Amino acid sequence: MTSPPPKIYALIDYTDDKSYVQPLIESALQKHLPSLTILHQLPTTPALPPTTPLLTWTSYELLDFQTLLSAPTTSLFNAYIIRKSLIRKHYLLHTIESYIRKQPGSVLKTAGPVGVEFEVDYVEFLDEALVEAYELVESLERNEGVEGGQREWWILKPGMSDRGVGIRLFSTMEELRGIFEGWEEESGEEEDEEDDEDTATRSDGEEDTENQISSTEVKETEKKESGIITSSLRHFVAQIYIPPMLLTPKPTNQPTTTGPRKFHIRTYVLAYSALKIYVYKNMLALFASKEYTHPSTLLQSDTQDLSSHLTNTCLQSGVHDGSVIPFWKLPEFFNVDEDKLKQWYSQVCNITAEVFKAAVSGGRIHFQPLPNAFEIFGFDFLVGEDGGVRVLEVNAFPDFRQTGEEEKGLVAGLFEGVVGVVKTFFGEEGVVDERMEKVLDVDVGGF
Repeated sequence: MTSPPPKIYALIDYTDDKSYVQPLIESALQKHLPSLTILHQLPTTPALPPTTPLLTWTSYELLDFQTLLSAPTTSLFNAYIIRKSLIRKHYLLHTIESYIRKQPGSVLKTAGPVGVEFEVDYVEFLDEALVEAYELVESLERNEGVEGGQREWWILKPGMSDRGVGIRLFSTMEELRGIFEGWEEESGEEEDEEDDEDTATRSDGEEDTENQISSTEVKETEKKESGIITSSLRHFVAQIYIPPMLLTPKPTNQPTTTGPRKFHIRTYVLAYSALKIYVYKNMLALFASKEYTHPSTLLQSDTQDLSSHLTNTCLQSGVHDGSVIPFWKLPEFFNVDEDKLKQWYSQVCNITAEVFKAAVSGGRIHFQPLPNAFEIFGFDFLVGEDGGVRVLEVNAFPDFRQTGEEEKGLVAGLFEGVVGVVKTFFGEEGVVDERMEKVLDVDVGGF
């Protein structure tokens, strides 16, 4: 007589969003693993035996990585320990650049972010920081004396912030310098209170010896209209501003704005074990809250109102008012046909696979996939006016609440798809889900 399989437990404590996300996770587990026992904290008396099959799904800070490494066949966790080469903007830029040098035929040569990275603590050191940023400096010099509409525009992003904090547009050295001067003026005496920021931890984890902005600071920053303390974010990325594909609302189904609007694609990506990559087909289109205007119009204003450029819903107040729309429903609301959507989706899948190939090719220093871990990433893509899709950034522990209540079922479907894949770790048969498209399957081993 064969003994019954061991009972599977799941520790679910998604502190990042207990009200929106955690019920969806638990529902997906109950659907695909009905015999599984869900716990919200581990019992101490008696404690679970070390050999107990255990799925842990919590915030990054609560994960017990010592157990993750010591129980590679029984414990499954919802995050990799190290994935900086994906989720830090300046690391991602460097990762893709290094990969292109090895693989010049990669799609990332045209689909990756084009820009430079630099470090600066205070505005007086800006010239020194840009000594090796040849492409940026030469572009800004060419823009001098040129009308705003003819300039090559750049977008500035703090390398370790999220939710769109600190993003600015500029086209000349004077404008770039003015951005940093403005931040220093806003920060005032607060700079003296930031001595301990070197060990701050963001909600996506991975403590750094480098300065970064914490999740608490992000909330405070949002209250201050996205101002930041320059000395707390010394890593910056400057990327060429790509002229975007614009979509015009249909007359019969208008959101609050009627003119062409900029958008980006949010794609949820599952990385499982070491290493399988799945793209969740039900993507989102996130729109700017205002009609698109050329960046040169910023020169006519004393303040940078980026409402027509930023498509991050975290920066939009009030109800979503049409700013978040399921990708495949776009033809219902905008003048775009389904064939274009299929072309963009195909590009998204190819680019996603190449991004992970790039991360793997860089070695284990900044990306370490593990056989007993999985993680959901939020990939952001921009469609250029030429129809080419480009990856903007990769987010760990994405803010699912941005999807909103109306499309909550889309997020529920994601978790169902994820559980259908990762349940195989416990010897269960995987679920064929057409919403989860496998785009990469490589063996990179474990420790």
